Amino acid sequence: MNPTATRLALRGKRAADYVVAQILFALLRLVRLLPAETGLAFADRTARLLGPLTPRHRLAKENLRQAYPEKDDAWVERIARENWGQMGRIAAEFVFLDDLFDFDPENPGAGRIVVEGSDIFLELRERKGPFIFFTGHLGCFELLPIGAAAFGLEFTALFRQPNNRYIAKEVQSARRTSGGHLVPSKAGAAWSLAGVLQRGGSVGMLVDQKFRKGVPTTFFGRPCKTNPLLPKLARQFDCEIYPARSIRLPNGRYRLELKPRLDLPRDAAGEIDVRATCQLLNDTVEGWVREHPEQWMWFHDRWKSKLLTKR
Repeated sequence: MNPTATRLALRGKRAADYVVAQILFALLRLVRLLPAETGLAFADRTARLLGPLTPRHRLAKENLRQAYPEKDDAWVERIARENWGQMGRIAAEFVFLDDLFDFDPENPGAGRIVVEGSDIFLELRERKGPFIFFTGHLGCFELLPIGAAAFGLEFTALFRQPNNRYIAKEVQSARRTSGGHLVPSKAGAAWSLAGVLQRGGSVGMLVDQKFRKGVPTTFFGRPCKTNPLLPKLARQFDCEIYPARSIRLPNGRYRLELKPRLDLPRDAAGEIDVRATCQLLNDTVEGWVREHPEQWMWFHDRWKSKLLTKR
């Protein structure tokens, strides 16, 4: 492609991204006018209607078939459509999240948020870090930084920016104050997280995304590459590692779970084994997904499927 055509293509993509972002922002503003429960239900139904019309639906069903070869086509279709409903809720929760997190440590059973492992949060708050929390794209995963901040922990979350620059800017701006700090997953991110850990702070990471230059691992028995940043940081700063996940419950409730410290595998020299730790992270997230398959992002191209390029 010649330079002129490249510039025109780039301008066209930016224009399209801008239009898509403005449509999304308009829809979210509309949803924000509704009561939280109504807005979330509307987003759920809309995503279940529109999601299956996209190429990503085909990818989601293929990923489900590969992960659950024992399941029939009806089960695969049902889980894929439920998954779109979950994704619709994620988009709507973006505008309601600070209102949704109503957990009160003094009255833990009163609100829509249930926290399991609150004693761990409190114990970590009272002593010096560094700590690393990890989670996956399961349930309302944005509850982790909100929850950590609610318990008084300094918290910096690494996140992968949306490909749409306008949406990415809005996401980072909206979550900076109420959910701790966000660090985009790009050049320089490791240095930012290292600075937080060096000060004895805590960071959070999503560990279930594909990473082209990652270490070879498996997920649901299928080969994939996993980002080695977490075990490398843990080895450098001797960090404690804590699994955390969020699960959507019936009747509009949520459960945030913080699990006990994970013992990381080590090599013959006693150093954290990076590749084995990456596999342990995958195995942990896989166990969570198997409990609630409808709540994970099956349309995410974790295994570098060729379906997206086949037409």
